[in-house]
Amino acid sequence: MGSGTAYSTDVLVVGAGPIGLTAALELRRRGVACRVVDKLLEPPQYAKAVGVQARTLELWEKSGVLPAMLDAAVPMLGQQVYRNGDRVATLELRLPPDMSYAFMALPQYETERLLREALAGLGVVPERGVELVSFTQDDAGVTAELAGPDGPETVRARYLVGGDGAHSTVRKALGLSFEGGAFAEEYMLGDVEVDWSVPRGWSLRATTEDDGKVVDALVCIPLPGHKRYRMSMLVPPELSTAAPGANEIAHGFEAGRAPELHHIQAVLDRLAPEPTTARNLRWSSVFRISHRIAGAYSGGRAFIAGDAAHIHPPTGAQGMNTGIQDAVNLAWKLAAAVHGTAAPRLLDSYDAERRPVGEEVVGRTVKAARTGIQLDSADPFAAVRREAQLLVGYRGSPIVGPVDDALPAGAPQPGDRAPDARGLVRDIVQFPVRLFELLRAPGHTVLVYADSDATAAGIDDVVAATRAALGDDVHAYAVLADGVDAPDLQAPAVRDAAGAFREAYSTTDGTVLVVRPDGYVGHRGTVADVAGIVGYAALVATAAGSRVPVAG
Repeated sequence: MGSGTAYSTDVLVVGAGPIGLTAALELRRRGVACRVVDKLLEPPQYAKAVGVQARTLELWEKSGVLPAMLDAAVPMLGQQVYRNGDRVATLELRLPPDMSYAFMALPQYETERLLREALAGLGVVPERGVELVSFTQDDAGVTAELAGPDGPETVRARYLVGGDGAHSTVRKALGLSFEGGAFAEEYMLGDVEVDWSVPRGWSLRATTEDDGKVVDALVCIPLPGHKRYRMSMLVPPELSTAAPGANEIAHGFEAGRAPELHHIQAVLDRLAPEPTTARNLRWSSVFRISHRIAGAYSGGRAFIAGDAAHIHPPTGAQGMNTGIQDAVNLAWKLAAAVHGTAAPRLLDSYDAERRPVGEEVVGRTVKAARTGIQLDSADPFAAVRREAQLLVGYRGSPIVGPVDDALPAGAPQPGDRAPDARGLVRDIVQFPVRLFELLRAPGHTVLVYADSDATAAGIDDVVAATRAALGDDVHAYAVLADGVDAPDLQAPAVRDAAGAFREAYSTTDGTVLVVRPDGYVGHRGTVADVAGIVGYAALVATAAGSRVPVAG
C-alpha cells in the first residue's frame, strides 16, 4: 500500500492495560485518532501493579486524571521489616520538601478503570476480544490483521503501539531480542483482609533466613479497603511447578493454579508479626518473575512499551510506572508525527531516551530483589527520589539542548525533569499557584524569567520567536521577580513572590526554559540567545530552523 491509501485510524494501540490506555489517552489529548484493542474479553481484576510513584502522579496531573486516582488510593507511609520473628527496621517514607506528591497504593484494576473512563470521555473505548494476528509495514503506515467477535478485520494505521505485555505479539513480529533470565523461585499472590494492628498505609516485609539466605518470605502491600492487602509469598510445594526453560519467558501469572485461603493463612501463621486471620480472599494467583529487556523499542512504524519492552522484579514498584513514562514519552512524539510537525529523527529519540531507563530499572530491581532497596545514609532523600522516579532524565538525548557546565550543580538542565515551584502569584487568582498548574497543556511551554523591568519588556519578542520555531500550540508564561513592572505584556504573567521558581531553577535575569510536553526541560538559554531556541526547535519540529530569523 502506498501513501495514497486511506487510513482506518492514526494509531492502533494493542493492549488495554495501563500502558496502552495511557498511550491512547495522551494521543487523544493531542487530537490523534486511535483504536485500542485487547484480546481479553474482560479487564483483569488483579491487583497486579499496586505502587504508584510520584512521577506518575505528576504525569496524571498533566493529563487530568489525578483527582480520580487520589480518591481511589491509599497512602504508602513506609514499611515494617521483620527478620526471624524480630522487627529489625521501620522504614518511614520521609519525603524531601520539594516533592509535590507522596507514594500511594492503587490496585491495577482501579488504575485501568479510571484511565478507561478518562479515555471514554475523549471518545475511545477499548475493543475487547480483539486480537492482533499479524501486521506488515511500508513507508506510509502499518497494515494490521485483527481477529475479533465479528470475524477478521484489516486495519490501516499510520503507526502501531504494542502495550501487549511480556509475551508481546508486536515485539515478536518485529523480531526484537528480549534478553535476560528468570528467578528460580515461584511466588503466590493473594488479595485478602486481615485483623492485625499494622497501621493503615504501612507495608510489611517478614522473612525467615538461614545463614543469610531467605527461606520463607511474606510481603504485604496495603490496598484501599478495611485492612486489605496484596500479599506475596513463596509457593508451597503442592502448588509449585518445574522451572521454565532457558528461552521461555515466564513472567506474570501462571494459569490453572490459584492458592486458597488456607495457603495464605499458613504463611501468616509462620511469619505475621502477630496472630491474625485472613478472610475475604478476593483473588489469588501463582506467578514467576523474569528480567529481560528488548534490544530495541521500535522497528519502523511500530513501537513497544511497558512489559513488552522490559520486565523485572516488582521490587520498588517500578514496572507499571516505568511503562507509563514510556507511553507518555512516545505519545507526544507520535502526535507530532501524525500532525506532520515532527522533525525527521524525533521518533528515533523514543528508543534513545527510554531504553537506557529500562536497562537501569531492570538492573536495579534485580539487585534489590536479592538485597532489598538500599538507602544512602549520606542522603536518605536520594533513594526516595530514585524510587519515586524523579531522577529519570535524558541528558545527552539527541533532541535536547546542551548542558551548561557553568550552571550550579542542582540547576535543571536540558534533559532533566522540570521541577515544581510553589507560591506563585497570578492576577485574578486569590491563592498561591504551583508551576505544575501551568504545565498541563499538551504542547511545549516556554518560561521566561525576569528580575528587571527591561528584560520583562522584551518577553513578548522571545515568546513570538519560540512560537514561530515550535508552532502556535506553545504555551508561554512570563515569570516575574517580585517588584518587576510589566504592565503591557501580552504573555500571561505569574509573579515569583516567594522566590521558589528562582530557587528551583537557579535562574538569573533573562533565563529562558522550554519545557517539553512530557515535563522535561528541552532547552535552557537566555533572552539574548534566540538562535538557541531555534536550534532546539530544529531537533523536534519540522523545518523549525527556517521559521525565525536568527539574531546575532
